[in-house]
Amino acid sequence: MAKRIDVSGLSAFYGTHKAIDDISMTVEPHSVTAFIGPSGCGKSTFLRTLNRMHEVTPGGRVEGKVLLDDENLYGPGVDPVAVRRTVGMVFQRPNPFPTMSIFENVAAGLRLNGGHRRQDLSDIVERSLRGANLWNEVKDRLHKPGSGLSGGQQQRLCIARAIAVEPEVLLMDEPCSALDPISTLAIEDLIGELKERFTIVIVTHNMQQAARVSDRTAFFNLAAVGQPGKLIEIDETDRIFSNPSVQATEDYISGRFG
Repeated sequence: MAKRIDVSGLSAFYGTHKAIDDISMTVEPHSVTAFIGPSGCGKSTFLRTLNRMHEVTPGGRVEGKVLLDDENLYGPGVDPVAVRRTVGMVFQRPNPFPTMSIFENVAAGLRLNGGHRRQDLSDIVERSLRGANLWNEVKDRLHKPGSGLSGGQQQRLCIARAIAVEPEVLLMDEPCSALDPISTLAIEDLIGELKERFTIVIVTHNMQQAARVSDRTAFFNLAAVGQPGKLIEIDETDRIFSNPSVQATEDYISGRFG
């Protein structure tokens, strides 16, 4: 079941440096929310706070709340590993495990959780590869290395790996930036299908991609170099791209800065 995200008063730090400041927003279930804005404004940092990946960075810490439905992901006693199982992530560059087969790449997270029989694993791997629109391309070479796939196939393999553990939220950090246009289109089509099952948040530098795939768009910006990133505006994607409320949003989308 996809879940709603409620963020309130969230700031993230690298040591003493505040990277993002006082962000509050809501992400609706079964929707795609795109984060846009110039480089260095904290989009990816904020994305990583949504599944507690930010803490993995040396000196990384967070103030504020991230609620997944009614549970504070930063509450006392909350296991960060369990959070990352519930809130999956797909990274900018495809990162299949190089020594593992296609099958084992998808099964890796399931094996960590334990308790799956071989037949169960096979069924889940097939379902996940079908969910990532990859099954027909790899079904005859499941035991060949995942690293032997094309870049676009590798990214869909990583998506299959992420959805195999049945998260409720799927985060994507510029998932198409290293891909060719045809592979990018395949991933965008897939995102549209996956939102039926998951809540999806995507960081993208591609304005057209944000307009194509997202239901809502959030614009982030810096007041000045060295200042923390801030959420400037979040709204329905059509409105952000046709009639934003803030001049800075319009300037960025129209290419007048950034």
